[in-house]
Amino acid sequence: MRRFLQKLLTKPTLWLANKFSSSPDMQRVHTALSKLFEAILKGETKKGPVLPLNMSTSRYIIFSDQHKGAKDGSDDFRNAETNYVQALNHYYKEGFHFIALGDCEELWENLIWSVMSKNKPSEEAEKQFVTAQRFTKVYGNHDLFWHNDPFSPFYLKSMYGESIPVYEGVVLQTNFEGKDTNLFLTHGHQGDGQSDGNPFSAWFVSRVWAPFQSFLNINPNTPAYQKEMKSAHNRFMYEWSKLENNPVLITGHTHQPVFASLTHLERLYKQLIAAEKENDEAIIGKLKSEIQFRRQEYEYVAANYMHMKPFYFNTGCCCFSDGDITGIEIADGFIRLIKWKQTTNTSERMVLEEMELSELLLGEFK
Repeated sequence: MRRFLQKLLTKPTLWLANKFSSSPDMQRVHTALSKLFEAILKGETKKGPVLPLNMSTSRYIIFSDQHKGAKDGSDDFRNAETNYVQALNHYYKEGFHFIALGDCEELWENLIWSVMSKNKPSEEAEKQFVTAQRFTKVYGNHDLFWHNDPFSPFYLKSMYGESIPVYEGVVLQTNFEGKDTNLFLTHGHQGDGQSDGNPFSAWFVSRVWAPFQSFLNINPNTPAYQKEMKSAHNRFMYEWSKLENNPVLITGHTHQPVFASLTHLERLYKQLIAAEKENDEAIIGKLKSEIQFRRQEYEYVAANYMHMKPFYFNTGCCCFSDGDITGIEIADGFIRLIKWKQTTNTSERMVLEEMELSELLLGEFK
């Protein structure tokens, strides 16, 4: 029956999605981001908290897009769970505050009880931060359930031993050169007609439209799987963050790591151009090999990548097919793009990119 319905309904479903909701609109994205950012700064605590950022001593780890499922064949998190749990145990011991930046649970494809029952190790690792009051949870489009369902406090208490708020965004605020300076964190689905909007449309997506898509195995509007949507998302986020008076922006949603407005691949190309100018054959060869390898992970390169300013960051995801996870660290005066990778006997932390926070806030990073 499902195969028959897939054959019958796939084309009209995709047509409807493309006609009404699948294309992000820059103005809609910018309006949604600005509205949320301003609401948090005005003290609308239900939207999100303002957390202190001490340039020298604060320690934050930001992971997103775990997509924890039911440990079945469609569970993208299954291969990454070991890295994720070991990473969280490390950050807990090191005194970090954990910000879960949305799509932590895959609740479009799974019932909440099945996700909760199949992910006890990761829930226990997260619970450490809850108990220590070092946990902030943000919802995304695949876990809108936390925002919409009236019973979500009950499920959260079952997971973590206490009911916790789930926000749409977070602001990290520091005083830099005598003025308040902000880093704005949100999942990044804002302005997506299928995932963002009034309460009814949000409820409809999470409880009707998404299960319908899941049943038919149709995913017409997921930036994580569409190159065009990835590029549009990154461009819209970058354009918003570079507007006058807007903060540094950190999102998830695309599963594509971005550091200081450049994907890892774009930065390698930039370094290659510099090495070619210096005729450094050893570095040129190394960079070309790395580019060839990284193209398997990230294919899109922005046309203006040589001139982009360091305003936008993306955590990547915690559900790469090889089990790797990526995230953003803010600690010891630095911001870093990190990867956790499985080695022979344990998980290994790797720093992919880093810069001093002072460089970032001055806009001096190259």
